[in-house]
Amino acid sequence: MSQGFPQRRARMEYVCMNCGHRHPVDQLLYTCPDCGGVLLLEDLDFDEMKEKGAQYWRDLFDARRATRHTALRGIFRFYELMAPVLEEEDIVYLGEGDTPIIEASAALQKHVGRRFAYKNDGMNPSASFKDRGMAGAYSYLKSLVRKNGWDEVLTICASTGDTSAAAAMYGAYVGDPIRTVVLLPHGKVTPAQLAQPLGSGAQVLEVPGVFDDCMKVVEYLADHYRVALLNSKNSWRVLGQESYAYEAAQWYGWNMGDKALFMPIGNAGNITSMISACLKMYRLGIIEELPHIVGVQTHHADPVWRYYSQPRESRVYETVKVKPSVAQAAMIGAPVSFPRVKNLVDKYEALGGRFDVVQVTEQAIMDSMILVNRYGNIACTQGGESFAGMLKAMEMGILRDDEFCILDSTAHALKFAGFQNMYFEDSFPEEYGVKARPELVNHPQLLLTAEERAAMPAEDFTRAAAEAVAKAAGLAVKA
Repeated sequence: MSQGFPQRRARMEYVCMNCGHRHPVDQLLYTCPDCGGVLLLEDLDFDEMKEKGAQYWRDLFDARRATRHTALRGIFRFYELMAPVLEEEDIVYLGEGDTPIIEASAALQKHVGRRFAYKNDGMNPSASFKDRGMAGAYSYLKSLVRKNGWDEVLTICASTGDTSAAAAMYGAYVGDPIRTVVLLPHGKVTPAQLAQPLGSGAQVLEVPGVFDDCMKVVEYLADHYRVALLNSKNSWRVLGQESYAYEAAQWYGWNMGDKALFMPIGNAGNITSMISACLKMYRLGIIEELPHIVGVQTHHADPVWRYYSQPRESRVYETVKVKPSVAQAAMIGAPVSFPRVKNLVDKYEALGGRFDVVQVTEQAIMDSMILVNRYGNIACTQGGESFAGMLKAMEMGILRDDEFCILDSTAHALKFAGFQNMYFEDSFPEEYGVKARPELVNHPQLLLTAEERAAMPAEDFTRAAAEAVAKAAGLAVKA
């Protein structure tokens, strides 16, 4: 198939999840101008794609996996499913997307009693899944800059770390006329995550509080000042994040009927994109069955779990006041994308799809992160949350025996090494409610002190150190 840039263009509109009103995409909207509800993007000409048949699209997307065409190497491999209004010159590609799905080690699967894999989204360029959304948001922003001739654009986001890292990196790459500001909750971001936007040259501002407080501030700014908001209220970000589900389906030969996808909910943009992507693939026949989607929330920030744990006929949604969480990207008590989730879940379940939300403890998240990495996998704290969610789903009996689980590790484990160290030192503050399990703790072992080395002849050091290593490791002497 042709590897040139796609010729298909479509008409797209914002659709309000509250009042249903529609708005053109010739401007950057975050909420409905009529009622303030959150928006989703819709391709008005989507059904025209059915004329080519499902196999055509499978073959095309499969062929693009080998492309050298830069604009199609990342998330826009699935251009026709995502943003068929963008021109090639506007697409930003920094190596995002196509992250690996790695089946868990045989020993860990035996330990759990179930086959499963991790999709390691920490392999994205800024080391988290946020790059998918930023590629979408910045590509659209570049198109607006070009069409309108803007000479200055200030982008802003609230963040617990990963969003700011991605926004700053993509903003730095695109450059003038874009300038990047990120707003962080003071003391609630790991040193590794704080270093990223600083290193990319963004203006980093902090306020006391938690992510929800930062989000209210940037929402106010978006309503009253000329800024481009880059949180998941931005529908183009949600659109970019759909690529996660497309890649998962493609990796398994477009067979999703026996799959269960686990994803931390956080601000609910990522799980919105997963449901939306699966619905699109199903409408086109690219996948013939909908996967089982399971959202996971920590008990320290669980408004979506609380909603879906109620009887269907009496569900009431309420935000919650969060407590400290090791899964920092999930520490959100007022997820802005909840209306999107509710709207899409209703459609998903009407088509026979299964959707569940499970609640896990902070203890389970940390135990899971440490355990998973000990078996050679790569899991951040959110990846630990996904694993804990799978164990909870098994305990609740909501997984079929034949379901293969795909767990989302949203960021690289190294971003959260500080939490690992706190676990090994058993030094978590009381409000986290996490205690180290001795069998999961690991420490370095000093074999010789500096004083002991200084006291021995230099030629004796190698032998002494080697013998100490052999004793510590339990090595047998060669026969």
